[in-house]
Amino acid sequence: MKVLVVGSGGREHALCLALSLDPAVTSLVCAPGNAGTADLAEPLPLDVSDPDAVADLAEAVHADLTIIGPEVPLVAGAADEVRARGLRCFGPSAAAARLEGSKAFAKDVMRAAGVPTAASRDHTEVEPALADLDEFGPPYVVKYDGLAAGKGVTVTTDRNAAVAAVRSCLRGPDDRVVIEEYLDGPEVSLFAIVTEAGTVVPLLPAQDHKRVGDGDTGPNTGGMGAYTPLPWAPRGLTPEVVRTVIQPTVDEMARRGTPFSGLLYAGLALTSRGLRVVEFNVRFGDPEVQAILALLSTPLTDVLSGRSAPVWQAGAAITVVIAAPGYPKSPKLGDPIIGLDAAGALTGVDVLHAGTRRDTDGRIVSSGGRVLCITAIGSHLESARGSAYEAVSRISLAGAHYRTDIGDPSRLRTATATDVPRGGTNRPESE
Repeated sequence: MKVLVVGSGGREHALCLALSLDPAVTSLVCAPGNAGTADLAEPLPLDVSDPDAVADLAEAVHADLTIIGPEVPLVAGAADEVRARGLRCFGPSAAAARLEGSKAFAKDVMRAAGVPTAASRDHTEVEPALADLDEFGPPYVVKYDGLAAGKGVTVTTDRNAAVAAVRSCLRGPDDRVVIEEYLDGPEVSLFAIVTEAGTVVPLLPAQDHKRVGDGDTGPNTGGMGAYTPLPWAPRGLTPEVVRTVIQPTVDEMARRGTPFSGLLYAGLALTSRGLRVVEFNVRFGDPEVQAILALLSTPLTDVLSGRSAPVWQAGAAITVVIAAPGYPKSPKLGDPIIGLDAAGALTGVDVLHAGTRRDTDGRIVSSGGRVLCITAIGSHLESARGSAYEAVSRISLAGAHYRTDIGDPSRLRTATATDVPRGGTNRPESE
């Protein structure tokens, strides 16, 4: 089987690594890829935002399966174009991808399906949105309606900052903002593969850490680290999420004539009032998928197709993100990365590239805000964590930063989906 992976981040490197271990996969292409995926898959240039270009490439390389990693091509309709050529594709249609492409649309689906979520209202004008800020009260939650690379959310007790966030979200004539009630409690990410027949196959739950700084401080990012499984999670959490969140959403999408297939990612908050959905994504979350796939024993293509239920290795996995200086606001790029081989030599460690490229001198340099995802497995979370941070210590990138508390035993339940940041708000911006 020849597989085309579309994308260039840590998620795509993790997918390529899992596919390289799949006995059914005989050839692998990653477009455009990065310096790490180039060791596993043929790199080819690609404008991932162009659905026709994605389909053209799938056709040109005779891909038996195309896996679309990022949200941008999915929302733009790349999966539709690939399927229109008679080719297999893992990823939802553009109509179904609106679950991530529009938070207002996702809220409408959840209301119709009876899925528990935060109360909210969406607006295209500033003044009604500001009125809802006061009605919901602090902590204020302001979300940009469209795609924002995981950073289009502001949560703050400062009304002036919330007002500024509303105005930032409504800069253009087509912009929309969502005002929500605040959700307390720890965050959980649960991914589910949804087959074309509508069968739901849940994966391991994970916890992401969105804030840039230790102790969940600073602005939201695309994710600074994750771990799985969750030793503190309530018993029966996964079947409950499938029963109350995933299956009703899949059923509602089918009822609307826009059936969902691909990867449905539920970002959840385990609040004092029960489970609530924070958001939906329609692709593997990054960096959670890096940790989750590290524990997968079943061939990935069998799981994606629904032929086999996933079987998991015992133990735990953790991912720590190394970010470029200035990330998430204005990352400084182009600096050389030293120590990759030394870090990768550690047992149970994978150095997954997220924002890297080779320069004209053959050096691996940073090319994105999130540069590397150090993923480690161990017999338990503490051993995995020790290996991951030992690998991080062997890598040198001028001015780079990372969180030191991913998987910290004293903070396992504290990362929340809508934590009130102690320092800074954020506005929609690209990775």
